[in-house]
Amino acid sequence: MPATLGKYEIRKEVGRGSMGAVFEAYDPYIDRLVAVKLALADALKDKDSGERFRKMFFNEAHTAGMLRHPNILDIFDAGVDEDKCYIVMELVHEGSTLKEFCRSENLLPINQAAEIIFKCAKALDYAHKQGVIHRDIKPTNILLTQDHDVKIADFSIAHIARTDMTQTMPMGFVGSPRYMSPEQVQEDTITNQTDLFSLGIVAYELLTGHHPFGGESFSSLIHKVINEDPIPMRDFASNVPDVLEKIIFKTLEKSPERRYRSGLDIASDLSMLFTHLDRPQADISFQDKFNYVKELDFFRGFPDSEMWEIIRASVWQEADLDEVIVREGDVDDAFFIITAGRVEISKEGQLLGELKEGDCFGEMGYLNKIKRTATVTAKVPVSLMKVNATLIEQVTADCQLRFYKVFLRVLIDRLSKTTEMVVKDRIASRPPAQRM
Repeated sequence: MPATLGKYEIRKEVGRGSMGAVFEAYDPYIDRLVAVKLALADALKDKDSGERFRKMFFNEAHTAGMLRHPNILDIFDAGVDEDKCYIVMELVHEGSTLKEFCRSENLLPINQAAEIIFKCAKALDYAHKQGVIHRDIKPTNILLTQDHDVKIADFSIAHIARTDMTQTMPMGFVGSPRYMSPEQVQEDTITNQTDLFSLGIVAYELLTGHHPFGGESFSSLIHKVINEDPIPMRDFASNVPDVLEKIIFKTLEKSPERRYRSGLDIASDLSMLFTHLDRPQADISFQDKFNYVKELDFFRGFPDSEMWEIIRASVWQEADLDEVIVREGDVDDAFFIITAGRVEISKEGQLLGELKEGDCFGEMGYLNKIKRTATVTAKVPVSLMKVNATLIEQVTADCQLRFYKVFLRVLIDRLSKTTEMVVKDRIASRPPAQRM
């Protein structure tokens, strides 16, 4: 273990893989702890594969350095110190990889596993839109933080759709066969959908503790990936909902044409699933939904076509009298529009106010997915239109723009009213002589 690499002071080894050893290190210039991956010296010196290994090693810095996403591991720096090649990355304290939770005796709860798949799908969608195909999605390349957030790592064999980056990209049969798509193992043309197939295998293992195609040998596995359907999930885990199995199996379609087209499509279906598991969708016809929406102030000025888009991208729910719709402290990214009824807003048991038909709540959670700061309870039977950020990403750009203009207007109005209330409370709390 070297004492330093460039400006970084090496503290201790925290991991080791096929590409190199990873150390916890200290950056004295920025005063922070980082992770430093050091390339294996023997692999770099190998006459036959040394140059290819070096390209793969620095491909991670080139590729991941282009990406900035909360669920992709940050790359800060890369360099050569004498004959030592290293990459400096975000340090995940006390983290683990998904491999630990892909064993049948150590599975995560279904909702938690689905949330991880959702975050991976969103992160891959972002990378794909930047022209990056990971090509090696597997449990050991997905880190899990202490609070169960996700970080996709190891872009060493990633493919970048840029001619100026080809010099660092490994070509040919690359990846981990256990997680390859049919087109990848056959060295056919790959697209972003190969990552989605690999994510489907990871998701299957995360939910069942088993591989979807079995395969006791390399040749048997490859044959099954190309020719056979995945094993039904109920053979290993009877508690996996059918609708979740359908989502996973769609990622595992042999033909890319039948597979999900993007990570956002997977995330959207999972988002609908979360809502369905939490609270079934109200049985209201599309035409009735349109009639409700058309009368709401929120949608004044929306063309009919865009109202239909929002309706299809939202979930409709009903709540009974005294039913809690949003609970203080919960984390969610949903934004609600009341289509009928009234709700009560309270914080720490103290009543703050009421909202009626046409009013909205949940704006801050929608924007930042932070903890809810208040509890919302139905005062009478209530009908709600529930919208989240992932589903809104599916509508056209013009519709998104119009929606966010109205959303910001509502948010500004809510903030101004809150500020006015705070000022009045402060004035009221002053002695009479100071209220002028």
